[in-house]
Amino acid sequence: MATATKSKDKSKLKLQPLGDRIVVRREVSEGRTAGGIVLPDSAKDKPTRGEVIAVGNGRLLENGERSTMQVKPGDRVLFTTYAGENISIGDDEYILMGEGEVLAVIE
Repeated sequence: MATATKSKDKSKLKLQPLGDRIVVRREVSEGRTAGGIVLPDSAKDKPTRGEVIAVGNGRLLENGERSTMQVKPGDRVLFTTYAGENISIGDDEYILMGEGEVLAVIE
């Protein structure tokens, strides 16, 4: 079980996803095309890759046990364009999504 933390003005803000949810930091999108044209933010596609920052403790099964999470903090993952909910903590942007929305782990 890991938490995403953000320190600002000596205070710590913690984000602990519940169940089978994970927190992902989206990769930065490319600012130029292959031909060297600079793209404005509105023209950029949102990257569908990111790094797992925090994971929940697993989905609660019918027998009362928790399922094990297939991803862990530090994993680079591939997900769909519209996966999860975008959240902001301070100046940082994260995505809170279910583990089932992850398509693959990038090695």
